[in-house]
Amino acid sequence: MIDVTLERSPQQTVIDSDITKIRSMFHEINQRYMVHTPSSKYFEMKRAMDATFSLFFLVFFMSWVYPIVALLIKLTSKGPVLFIQKRTGYQGVEFDCYKFRTMYVNDDAHTKQVSINDIRITLIGRFLRITHIDEIPQFLNVLKGDMSIVGPRPHMLYHTKFYSQRIPYYNLRHQTKPGMTGMAQIKNYIGEINGDRELRKRIQWDIYYLKHRSIMLDIRIILTTIGHVFLKALNIKND
Repeated sequence: MIDVTLERSPQQTVIDSDITKIRSMFHEINQRYMVHTPSSKYFEMKRAMDATFSLFFLVFFMSWVYPIVALLIKLTSKGPVLFIQKRTGYQGVEFDCYKFRTMYVNDDAHTKQVSINDIRITLIGRFLRITHIDEIPQFLNVLKGDMSIVGPRPHMLYHTKFYSQRIPYYNLRHQTKPGMTGMAQIKNYIGEINGDRELRKRIQWDIYYLKHRSIMLDIRIILTTIGHVFLKALNIKND
């Protein structure tokens, strides 16, 4: 017999940084998500709910809000009433996203995200953004089928291109229609994106939604969003 002694090479120690933890988390989420496929009944019910909600708001709310907001926008700044921007939608397909214009017309509108104290925001625009009234025209997007009431928020094309190269599994969020509100928004990840780490948390919640989406979850997100909007409105009134 020949006794062969195998010498074990020293094992390298991997530094467990925040980045490796996040990448591991995304890998696990991705693997679990890939085996999840919602039923056709879910998609049918979701589309019916989207059409019902959007028609209701367009007929009973936007029909009288639009003339008032349009007049205020025109009286306080020059430019169109609606701000139409290309956004990334389902399967990465571009679409025109509608909003009430909240900024002065500027050359950076399609590449630079809006910050809290952005000087580009008009006086009426600040109120529209705080109350989310500026997003009411997106019910037209929902009715057209470009968006849903609930889903990952659609990003401008510039951000999609930039962040898809930096954030692991970023494009998974395009496996469903973008929404007017979503899981990340009710977790208070809303508005300006402050760094890659914050965006990773938003993507994490977007993927969580993809894994657990259901009609009941959609309803919970809608009700929570309405609650948040009313709380903001009360804070404005108290101030």
